[in-house]
Amino acid sequence: MTTQNILLTGFEPFEQEPLNPSWEAVRALEGWQCQGAQVVARQLPCVFGKALEVLDQMLTEFKPALVICVGQAGGRSQLSLERVAINVDDARIADNAGRQPIDQPIYNDGPAAYFSTLPIKSMVKAMRAAGIPAEVSQTAGTFVCNHVFYGLLHQLTQHTPAIRGGFIHIPYIPSQAARHPGQPSLALDTVIEGLRTAIQSAMTLQQDVVEGGGQLH
Repeated sequence: MTTQNILLTGFEPFEQEPLNPSWEAVRALEGWQCQGAQVVARQLPCVFGKALEVLDQMLTEFKPALVICVGQAGGRSQLSLERVAINVDDARIADNAGRQPIDQPIYNDGPAAYFSTLPIKSMVKAMRAAGIPAEVSQTAGTFVCNHVFYGLLHQLTQHTPAIRGGFIHIPYIPSQAARHPGQPSLALDTVIEGLRTAIQSAMTLQQDVVEGGGQLH
């Protein structure tokens, strides 16, 4: 019997950071088994366009049963499970190739937005029960993280709608927060355990719980 794959992606460092905690956490789960499936951890470039080209190649190569992309969100204090991806690139800073698109659609023929197909509220509930700070987030930003999140859901919707996918933002780890005074952080081991719990929930639950997860602003 062929083992199914769970595709877990993180990003290369950007904005002069020496590391990206999303990749450090993701690669720690390479080969981990969950519900008869095995994690395949891969790195994405922090580059508009190129990141989606690499992701598309991974989807074709690994034919995953589940896809979770992970990115860094400095300033956040919890693991943020993203609810919605929007069809716009609006970069406050340049990416690692010097590209800085402003108010550009990711796909000209795409809808305004896609919602995550993961059971995000159940995943948050499980993470909190495990002592891991987590939240539902209503915005993935407009940089390469949202670009990848939207592109992932566009490709899955168009070609393999049975495959579920989504995006998780994670805070700085302490070594980064030390260079950014006043910014929150989470230990890398906590982030790794949070991702492990999130994957377990996504692999075992088909329907999400119905409970509050919104914000006032």
